[in-house]
Amino acid sequence: MYLDAAATAPLRPEARAAMERVWDAGQANASSLHAAGAAARRELEYARETVAATFGVAPEGVVFTSGGTESNNLGVFGLALAHPRGRRIVTTRIEHSAVAQSVAYLERMHGFAVDYADVDATGRVEMGELAPETTLVAMGAANSDIGTVQDVAAVVERAHAVGALVHLDAVQAAVALPLSLAADGWPGPGPDAVALASHKFGGPQGVGALLLQRAVELEPLLHGGAQEGGRRAGTENVAGIAGFAAAVAAQRRDVAQRAVVLMNSRDALIAAVLERVPSARLTGHPEERLPGHASFVVDGVSGDALLVALDAAGVAASAGSACGRGTSPVLTALGLNGEEALRFSLSRPLEERDIALITGVMAREVARYAGS
Repeated sequence: MYLDAAATAPLRPEARAAMERVWDAGQANASSLHAAGAAARRELEYARETVAATFGVAPEGVVFTSGGTESNNLGVFGLALAHPRGRRIVTTRIEHSAVAQSVAYLERMHGFAVDYADVDATGRVEMGELAPETTLVAMGAANSDIGTVQDVAAVVERAHAVGALVHLDAVQAAVALPLSLAADGWPGPGPDAVALASHKFGGPQGVGALLLQRAVELEPLLHGGAQEGGRRAGTENVAGIAGFAAAVAAQRRDVAQRAVVLMNSRDALIAAVLERVPSARLTGHPEERLPGHASFVVDGVSGDALLVALDAAGVAASAGSACGRGTSPVLTALGLNGEEALRFSLSRPLEERDIALITGVMAREVARYAGS
């Protein structure tokens, strides 16, 4: 039973078929002028148009990257360095490392000041007044460790009011929530840059995109050729990008209906865990959370021990972001013990016997620790 979709979702058949179509046609460089190169270019631009239409941006607003980490780096570095303004960045202490480390680099190497917005006990950002010279607000739409979903529209409105740009890490949220950057698809003003990762949608690993809502200047991370409108040098991974676009289209086709189904399973799992494992505590917001995300700390029990026991029973889960090791900085920032963390992220609804298996393993492992 695979319950680690927040780390990597299972490959969708539509993505596999798209990649095989490109490979079967023969590999070529999309920048080459011959017929094979032109065919690769058509695949690349079709994928770009697919992603653009899905998220309500112009095709030229889609910059393909190597994944969510590069997309977040490009969004944070690219916006801040192209628009340094007051050299002040606002972020939070619960961001994914791809955002947190990018901000830290700008502080260390480029002299940016960093302000940290407050976060409540459930992981909801409490954005205060922003300094007039704020350059950039960089934050996640939803937290990968605890599942909490943010009020992005309110944050963007406050940032734009002082002339600041907004980079949004939507690697988790865009998969599960019906987000759109179109004028009629976002509840209020939209962010300036949005990071996506293919493998969260059920596409291949090693592919992603940065979405730009408007023609905003961006300083490239990678310098070289003129690919991606001069914003990301390097030969494009045409097959991977085709698979990414196919996965995005398939995943987002019924995203709202899927969210409701997963929410029902998520809530049933949360209720069962809290009932059968009294030492377990839900982390994140009880309601404003990703539809397939259930996360806990289990007092007095190592999260790793629970993961090993679950894995032995055929259940794949995690302790939090797969990009981090050791104690979760998110839980530490919330005053919780990250070593006791356990996260289930669903790609499909659970059956009653699935939930019974999970809670049974957890209850036995907790009892074993209590008796030792």
